[in-house]
Amino acid sequence: MDEMLREYPTLVGGADENAYVAQIWGRERDDGRWQAWLVFVPVRRGEPRRTDRETTQSSRDAAKYWASGVTAVYLQGALTRSVPLRVSAA
Repeated sequence: MDEMLREYPTLVGGADENAYVAQIWGRERDDGRWQAWLVFVPVRRGEPRRTDRETTQSSRDAAKYWASGVTAVYLQGALTRSVPLRVSAA
């Protein structure tokens, strides 16, 4: 099951209608390792965005530790390479 591992307090992409809140999400793989990716939630309007897998770590704690070291520059680059998040209706 997907789990939010960290949310960053600084907005990414600017302080206007293009601003996003960055979050790191992760999930445990079948082999016990954790993969993580970034989700960008728009502050005002628009679609959330996400990246492909950014890292694979040995455990949940290791993924959270990795997320603690992500810099503002890394987040900006990740926003640039992110794609709109498609939410399917059930």
